[in-house]
Amino acid sequence: MTGRTKRRLGMIVVAGALLLLLSGCARVQMPQDTFNAAGPEAHKINALFWPVFWIAVVVFVLVEGLLVFALGRFRRRPGAPVPKQVHGNTRLEITWTIIPALLLLGVAVPTVGTIFSLARRPPGSLNITATGHQWWWQVEYPSLNVTTANEIHIPVGQPVYVTVKSVDVIHSFWIPRLAGKQDLEPGHTNHLTIEASEVGTFLGQCAEYCGFSHANMRLRVMAQSPADFEAWAANQAKPAETPADGTAAAAGMDLFQNGRFANGLQCTGCHTIDGIQGAAGILGPNLTHFGDRTTFGGATFANTSDNLDGWLHDPPGLKPGADMPNLGLTQEQIDDLIAYLEGLK
Repeated sequence: MTGRTKRRLGMIVVAGALLLLLSGCARVQMPQDTFNAAGPEAHKINALFWPVFWIAVVVFVLVEGLLVFALGRFRRRPGAPVPKQVHGNTRLEITWTIIPALLLLGVAVPTVGTIFSLARRPPGSLNITATGHQWWWQVEYPSLNVTTANEIHIPVGQPVYVTVKSVDVIHSFWIPRLAGKQDLEPGHTNHLTIEASEVGTFLGQCAEYCGFSHANMRLRVMAQSPADFEAWAANQAKPAETPADGTAAAAGMDLFQNGRFANGLQCTGCHTIDGIQGAAGILGPNLTHFGDRTTFGGATFANTSDNLDGWLHDPPGLKPGADMPNLGLTQEQIDDLIAYLEGLK
């Protein structure tokens, strides 16, 4: 390989590295952009991140710059003297010990303060419990007598104190634009606070690998005006409505209550619907107001008739590892169940 070819190859490598670096600098707002904070808790994290980041950048540039300088200045050359050794230079060693210690102290003070601030339970907060399952989220509002799944509704401007726990393996609760991550450990309860400063939908997910369908364990936070949130909560606390006799929805409710499918399984053995006798299962999501939700299946699929049809035909085929098996439903049974589920509002 000629010298010119080597130089040309080197320039291509450097140009590619620069393009890769610059591609990470684009400020395109993404749904889960940690730096696009939408609440006070997320702002606290950003306020800590940026000073620490720039301190790290300065340290990196100085250290790598000195390293590159030393590699060039003191490289081995014919006839060149051996560079002067600095080992044992007390003044120099004290200097490069004290400076990093001061930097670490400067980083530790705001870090510890932020950790305690984030861990503090804010006064006047709304308390909810988020329980991780493989692979969906159960959401409970103890003071409102409301249970839902995968979608958390909160009022804008009010802190929400979230108790997180797991019933199976380690999960991690993460809504990037509202707060940091918090692990859910079986047998242990953790907490974090989320708060939204604006109306909107904020996407999140499980951030700890938890098994086969980890990528399909998603989460949504719907921030609403206080009035809209109160209306939502009041509606969610009501029992499910009973469909009119003779309708497809009524046939679907009967199928939900009394139908037995593959291996003797029943819908009521896994799901709860408030107000429906016998529907008190806890293995799957509470479906009391399923029709009001925008998604299902761990917030992975839009709540549409077509998606429900695909799900009821073959749940594991749509979401690998799903606990709900293929029940062997006929198309008529699926249509009746869809009519019933869509009416649960």
